[in-house]
Amino acid sequence: MTEIKGASVVIVGGGVTGLSAAWWLAQSGIDVLVIEKGIIGWEASGRNGGGCGHVTSPLYPEMLRLWPMMDELLGYPTEFSANRIHVAVTEEQLALQNRGAAALERYGYRCELLHRKQLRELAPLVGDNVTGAHFYQFGGHANPHRTVQGYAWGMQDHGGRLMQHCAVTGFRTKGERVIAVETERCLLGCDQLVIAAGPHTGRLSAMLGQEVPMASARAEMIVTEPLPLMACSGVDGNGLHGRQTLRGNLAFGGGPHEWLELPEGGVSANPSTPLMGHIGRRLVEMMPKAAHARIIRSWAGVIENTPDGRPVIDRLSTFPNVVVATMSSVGFGLSPSSGRAIRDIVVDGTCSFADIASFRLARFARLEPDWRELQGWVALAMEETA
Repeated sequence: MTEIKGASVVIVGGGVTGLSAAWWLAQSGIDVLVIEKGIIGWEASGRNGGGCGHVTSPLYPEMLRLWPMMDELLGYPTEFSANRIHVAVTEEQLALQNRGAAALERYGYRCELLHRKQLRELAPLVGDNVTGAHFYQFGGHANPHRTVQGYAWGMQDHGGRLMQHCAVTGFRTKGERVIAVETERCLLGCDQLVIAAGPHTGRLSAMLGQEVPMASARAEMIVTEPLPLMACSGVDGNGLHGRQTLRGNLAFGGGPHEWLELPEGGVSANPSTPLMGHIGRRLVEMMPKAAHARIIRSWAGVIENTPDGRPVIDRLSTFPNVVVATMSSVGFGLSPSSGRAIRDIVVDGTCSFADIASFRLARFARLEPDWRELQGWVALAMEETA
């Protein structure tokens, strides 16, 4: 295997979390190299609705502070837009929203119940059939593809490097340290290693003696032809999350999860016609004035989920110079602050702006071996899904 100079910090995974961490590290003058088995942002990072939510996360306040500044900080556009509307199609959905809005108000986040006239002005594609809607005067959304590319270019502007189409095959260790990453192309030396490889994080960390438990699921998005622009382009509801693009397309996705057995080679999930139809039906229920619009694209990727749905950002106990990171399917919105947290742990040993003790791996020390089966997170047999 050809050996070439690696970097002080090698990051495995070219998704939004790994690239954000690399950008923060490069800004700090750290020699950093990101390696990605395919193309950056090819999995969940480029296959999501672009929402910047996750209020209950300890990373959320810093995320709120950073997102409005990201275009300037990166030097590239993210298309960030503040605020969102949450729509309820049924009375049950509205009751849940009312309880959620009341809880958010107690945390100091302002939620306004919209009158029908206000809703028509802000989101005219939403129908008069909905039972209610809240305007969240915080959070927002951005373009996942532009944001991922912005992190990559911004990192490179500060001296960071990127290797795409370079799959990891193993690691070389010495004592309690990982000293190099084996790839299908070359051997890359490192002083510190970050594994932020999405659904492959568990498999790669298991090679180092401490597996990050996770289950993989399909994430699917649909995109319609362009429609007249709404005053508020970020709308969630009816089990969907998404946004209206600057061109007017509606880009939406959201459940139900289809649990997958992820091949070691990392073949991406293909779009599912039944799931696409399910998303389209719920979108029409929420936005009947868009019912005439054709679906022009659909794509799928793979997201990872930890047993409790919370992120992991921690050092491995087996090899303390290795940081593992998974945001458990909510990585895009939190990426400005999660990348900063990873940078802090790599450079300073602790997160400087938030208490992320709840992200430690130790919480899974007594996890049942069959936890996936116990939670029903099991891929259906091929004959059942045919």
